[in-house]
Amino acid sequence: MNWYVIYTKPRNEKKVADRLTQLGITNYCPMVQEIKQWSDRKKKVERPLFSSYVFVCLPEHQRDLVFQVSGIVRYLFWLGKPAVISEQEIASLRSRLSEGYQKVTLEYLARGSEITLDSGYFKGQRAVVDEVRGHHVRVCLLALGLYVVIEREVS
Repeated sequence: MNWYVIYTKPRNEKKVADRLTQLGITNYCPMVQEIKQWSDRKKKVERPLFSSYVFVCLPEHQRDLVFQVSGIVRYLFWLGKPAVISEQEIASLRSRLSEGYQKVTLEYLARGSEITLDSGYFKGQRAVVDEVRGHHVRVCLLALGLYVVIEREVS
């Protein structure tokens, strides 16, 4: 069985993952906790690590089963074929998330630069810099084929 990436409607990741579980489809929606600041309080909230993405594990011939769940838009494609994620990448992602959050430190970035992330959830992952805006850097993780935005520490 392969792991595939499905694209969901905005803010539907947790609902889709729950519904897929009810259907008996193995899925993984990586979640992270962060502290949100409101005018009168701070609160820990859980949010998906990848906005609008959920990973599903099922045989190729059963890929259409996921469309029984509302909130799913489509599969993510890479080079004209459904993006397939290796079991090792999923296991690595799970173990990194269990280690806890660490900020990623990046310096001297230019669009198109290939880098290896040295800390954080994606430690050891190779990525290509797509965009640099102030303290935020958008990179494409080569192994996953996904874009993520990471915060750059300022010295």
